[in-house]
Amino acid sequence: MSARTPSPETSGAPHRAGFACFVGRPNAGKSTLTNALVGQKVAITSNRPQTTRHTVRGIVHRPEAQLILVDTPGLHKPRTLLGERLNDVVRTTWAEVDVIGFCLPADQKLGPGDRFIAKELAAIKKTPKVAVVTKTDLVDSKTLAEQLIAIDQLGRELGLEWAEIVPVSAVGDQQVGLLADLLVPLLPESPPLYPEGDLTDEPEQVMVAELIREAALEGVRDELPHSIAVVVEEMLPREDRPADKPLLDIHANVYIERPSQKGIIIGPKGKRLKEVGTKSRKHIEALLGTPVFLDLHVKVAKDWQRDPKQLRKLGF
Repeated sequence: MSARTPSPETSGAPHRAGFACFVGRPNAGKSTLTNALVGQKVAITSNRPQTTRHTVRGIVHRPEAQLILVDTPGLHKPRTLLGERLNDVVRTTWAEVDVIGFCLPADQKLGPGDRFIAKELAAIKKTPKVAVVTKTDLVDSKTLAEQLIAIDQLGRELGLEWAEIVPVSAVGDQQVGLLADLLVPLLPESPPLYPEGDLTDEPEQVMVAELIREAALEGVRDELPHSIAVVVEEMLPREDRPADKPLLDIHANVYIERPSQKGIIIGPKGKRLKEVGTKSRKHIEALLGTPVFLDLHVKVAKDWQRDPKQLRKLGF
């Protein structure tokens, strides 16, 4: 908490609470920003586009406000049924939130992808929009100034009025608090919508599946990112354990689309799958606060991204 934020009791300001979502083309830094604002890992981050599939909500608690962050998949030109469903999720989310943060990386010139999203945003009249210039730690001040001017001009061109334009670096923790300060006044007056201490309303099983998928994506060749889905089949406390030494058994399946991809995920002598297990187990234990036994299996769900029945089964 910064010292300059008076508590609502002393300032007499009404409490505000509402939903904000970050949009932007894939890999614009949306998930990293969500995590930085909430202060804990709630959205999975990966340097591959299209890693976020669920609407993960991170919750920022302040004495005078509660900011609920809805993390949408990146909007893109869809090539599969999954792609179309993801785009629908994005548009529905935009229509329901109180404020939209449009993430534009400082180190990349505005491109057709940004313009495509900006046009869509211009059509949503009522919701205030904040341009968030991400990854400012990667550029010098001249490049940053040019990007800020370009974003301002893009808004003018499309009749898109920015409530604010804010440069941030989630990695360098620069201006992240300021961004929250600017988003809060754009929320409606409301009592808190979630209990103090809640950081996300995602069911734990979904978050565990996302952490496994994040570990499975790391270092995998380019043809795999969209082909991986993870389903946690069960999470049960191990019986006959003393109260002070609990153990949670988690059984999960990693689904891929083709038998040929199995070897990539499992690796020579199972080495890669073992690494995925070790890495994700660490994050899961940190998330759940309990030791975990993780049992992973790799299964083929043929062309699941194009098959409505499989999509439903895998939670889309």
